[in-house]
Amino acid sequence: MAEKTDFLVIGSGIAGLSFALKAAERGKVCLVSKVNIEETNTRYAQGGIASVMYGPDSFEKHVRDTIVAGRDVCNEEVVRMVVTEAPERIRELIEMGVKFDRASDGRYDLAREGGHTEHRILHHKDNTGEIIEKILIGQVRSHSNIQIYENHFAVDLITQHHMGEVVDRSRKDIKCYGAYILDTKTKEVSTVLSKITVLATGGIGNLYHITTNPVIATGDGIAMVYRAKGIIENMEFIQFHPTSLYNPGVRPSFLITEALRGFGAVLKNTDGEKFMNRYDDRGSLAPRDIVARAIDTEMKVRGDDYVYLDCTHLDPHELVENFPNIYRKCLSLEIDITRDMIPVVPAAHYLCGGVKVDMNGESTINNLYAIGEVASTGLHGANRLASNSLLEAVVYAHRSAEHSSNRIKETGHQESVPEWSFEGTSHPEEMVLVTQNYKEVQMILSNYVGIVRSDLRLDRALKRLEIIYDETEELYKKSILSRRLCELRNLINVGYLVIKMASARQESLGLHYTIDYPPKKGMEF
Repeated sequence: MAEKTDFLVIGSGIAGLSFALKAAERGKVCLVSKVNIEETNTRYAQGGIASVMYGPDSFEKHVRDTIVAGRDVCNEEVVRMVVTEAPERIRELIEMGVKFDRASDGRYDLAREGGHTEHRILHHKDNTGEIIEKILIGQVRSHSNIQIYENHFAVDLITQHHMGEVVDRSRKDIKCYGAYILDTKTKEVSTVLSKITVLATGGIGNLYHITTNPVIATGDGIAMVYRAKGIIENMEFIQFHPTSLYNPGVRPSFLITEALRGFGAVLKNTDGEKFMNRYDDRGSLAPRDIVARAIDTEMKVRGDDYVYLDCTHLDPHELVENFPNIYRKCLSLEIDITRDMIPVVPAAHYLCGGVKVDMNGESTINNLYAIGEVASTGLHGANRLASNSLLEAVVYAHRSAEHSSNRIKETGHQESVPEWSFEGTSHPEEMVLVTQNYKEVQMILSNYVGIVRSDLRLDRALKRLEIIYDETEELYKKSILSRRLCELRNLINVGYLVIKMASARQESLGLHYTIDYPPKKGMEF
């Protein structure tokens, strides 16, 4: 028998948790997480959350910095909305118990990161996301109107397609009725019917061999919307964080927050030379697309496996006080950041595109919302400004909760949805087929669709991915579902979208840099 709820929330990062708490005041919420709800991209967000708090900063400056970093591709109306609503959303987090660091004068200790012209990053040491996540989870677990399903995986969104109708992207009346949910322990698939479905499934970092994302970041929400014939956009804009700890073979890569450069750390090559000013006048605090591309160029030209981030000239007490987790992590690898330079490499970090949504977070499929990294809101354009992501998540969670709550009274459940069919399926004989294809997808994207691209590389990537797609679809049709198989299938869908959209953009712009098309002024390297 199908389970019914007012709101089905898929994902438990800052976006999903924030939405769940607000929606629970208006109806019953079912919150689904494919592992435990603590394990999310939010948990690994070190730097902080951007917001205008004091002069000389202003909304206009934050808007301008966002648009400049986004290479003028941002939706200015969306940027202004997010920036101006930021202080109220920050206030709500503080009232819930999030304690952002304060300076000795009692004002918030605002950090500065690449692309920002002012200090406007609220933070808690170097584990801001983890602290916010902990506070929100405490609130969610104690709310009587929220039912949590951990170790449950959303397989597919339910639309008219499942009632035998032909559904394609030209239709304007596609409706989401809920989702099929896999219990990853029992392997049973349940039908969850909802009036409103919210995707907060995070990013796609595991398309790549080196990523700061946890292993759960496999593009599940984007793949589900694509298969349901919703609109996906701007998938070519994948942000590589310039500085992840060089520690081969360890996943996820440990993030070395951009706030460390805002604190005064400087990038150097293996000869100890400061190199960033050869690429941009802003040096180590240039926007992320520029810094990542500069490091990539430096490594390729010199034949090095990494560059260095040097903080040895900074006050050692303040360094350890402000970045305790980075200090402890590096020390565990016999790197004392007060005396030793940190070896760093770029790593896949954040997706600027995704499920196309409006200013209320609603997708092109009716009654389906997408918030957080899974969504393409127009805020980030061709390159995300540092620490705008957590801000976007709370702003859109609020707007989506307000907008969708007005619909549940007039929206019913679709009673005629069929149960999931296991007919003709069996346990796959060799899981090595899944594991090997997973690794191959990562290598294809890493080698051909990374920081620097070309038409030839993209063409080869697509041809190789199509072979893996055919093999995986054949295996999927005859196999009893597993989380790993579903994740592989989703990664292949998402990889296809990245390659196709990168191929279609015949210019170098922001995070999409191709050697086949001359870059515009300011992007010469």
